[in-house]
Amino acid sequence: MKALRPFVLGVLLAGAFFYYTTHRSGAPVWGSREPIQITEAHAAPALDPEEQNNVDVYKRVEPSVVNITSTVVSYDFFFGAQAQQGAGSGFIIDKEGHILTNYHVIDGARKLEVILDNKKHYPATVVGADKSHDLAVIQIHAPNLQPVTLGSSSGLQVGQKVLAIGNPFGIFNGTMTRGIVSSIRQVQEPDGTYIDEAIQTDAAINPGNSGGPLLNSRGEVVGINTMIASANGGSSGVGFAIPINVAKSVLNDLVQFGRVRRPTLGIRPLPMPMNRELAEQLDLPVDHGVLVQQVLPGSAAAHAGIQGGTQRVYYGNYEILIGGDLIVEVDGQEIRDTQDLAHVMNNHRSGDSVTVVFYHGHKRMSAKVTLDEARGGNRA
Repeated sequence: MKALRPFVLGVLLAGAFFYYTTHRSGAPVWGSREPIQITEAHAAPALDPEEQNNVDVYKRVEPSVVNITSTVVSYDFFFGAQAQQGAGSGFIIDKEGHILTNYHVIDGARKLEVILDNKKHYPATVVGADKSHDLAVIQIHAPNLQPVTLGSSSGLQVGQKVLAIGNPFGIFNGTMTRGIVSSIRQVQEPDGTYIDEAIQTDAAINPGNSGGPLLNSRGEVVGINTMIASANGGSSGVGFAIPINVAKSVLNDLVQFGRVRRPTLGIRPLPMPMNRELAEQLDLPVDHGVLVQQVLPGSAAAHAGIQGGTQRVYYGNYEILIGGDLIVEVDGQEIRDTQDLAHVMNNHRSGDSVTVVFYHGHKRMSAKVTLDEARGGNRA
């Protein structure tokens, strides 16, 4: 019995401690938990006007946005053919199944497949492509297609709200992001071509969004998302879209002819920008414009009486022809350099008539010119 006394005493002490810590202190009984008290909303809150508009735009436009999968063939070290897949976005522009996207989305593709919002897959064919504008039109044959509404990019303002819908990384289909127009500027694409008046936006754009629509708050397409400025390949808040007005100006050519009938004056310009020093040395009346070195025989410029250079000289490391006419204006737009001239050409088609203002010596003249169709990428 004496041996059991320490054990009994320990049990009594433990029981007393248990009683004191539970009943006397108000602590819960071991092994039990009181239910947690939470505050729960009685009903889903109403959307504010901006949220409701975002939802309405998404529901209306998302069925028109497609996922484009391209299959290209590459070759390994042993010249073995390997199929590689790329992903991009696009949007339906008519009931006949024409889809507008980026040129770089379909470039080099041996096979194109379009996935609609209903998850159905359709083979696609290239109808027309324009590398210079990074635009392409492809086509599928499917029932009950819902086209987008094309807006205008001419009145866009910095600070205006925009929405982007696409398929980032080719995985997250039908994703919408929002932002504003951050800037409208000229940008250079990776292949060296320029986008005039590109729409810069902070709406999240990632690989796979290329070719998808940039929308205004009414759900109208104002741009085609094309590229991002990023150090790691992901969105950094600096994305760019091609103005929809650029696409609208070439759509008919792409669908009817498969290419853009790009216009040209038919001249070979001075390969360097005009400046005051050069203008003084060449005895030119102004220090800007495009100096004509050569006029192609039978070209639009030749028919209009524009003349090229006649005297061969060296300027630095350049061998140039001087004595030609100096173009300073086309259709009311000032021409300061070849970039300005290319911009004007991009806004016209072959067959258009334009008024060209130029200096012949110190005499200011003008001529009506019917633009030719450029060959081999020549835009001058």
